[in-house]
Amino acid sequence: MTDLSLTILPEAAGDAQSIERLHERTFGPGRFVLSAYRIREHVDHLLELSFTARIGTLLVGSVRQLPVLVGETPALLLGPLTVEPPFRGRGVGRLLMERALKDAKAKGHRLVLLVGDEPYYSRVGFRPVPKGRVTMPGPVDAARILVFELVDGAFEGVSGPVGPDWSKARAG
Repeated sequence: MTDLSLTILPEAAGDAQSIERLHERTFGPGRFVLSAYRIREHVDHLLELSFTARIGTLLVGSVRQLPVLVGETPALLLGPLTVEPPFRGRGVGRLLMERALKDAKAKGHRLVLLVGDEPYYSRVGFRPVPKGRVTMPGPVDAARILVFELVDGAFEGVSGPVGPDWSKARAG
């Protein structure tokens, strides 16, 4: 998969600035108008379910997950997943996702959503949400809303708008 000496670690509070600079380099200022960012404005990601990829002390990738509701159903929103361009295509993103999903399942979560490219994310088991079943705030291509069941059948009967889990919203 990768010939890099890579370490995947839970994100630490001190990683925030490095990760934000990584997001600036990889996604640019347009990232703030994306639907997923509308949700991230209100609820912080979960450090214990967000991870960094490092080669030595060099941060080369990051994945975050935050608590959301799909209608009334608790879920996680995976993203952003980002890898420094020179390290793409070497399995870093896949390792980050696999760790994030494994730990989410171990902590009792049942369902993970994301907005992304189905050909890429289907490699770890994400599948498209049937059209019209889930809606995101703001404009989003419905074909890019993907779901991963951490527990078989967890998505059965789930539908509605995706929004912040207000029980976990930041104060202020």
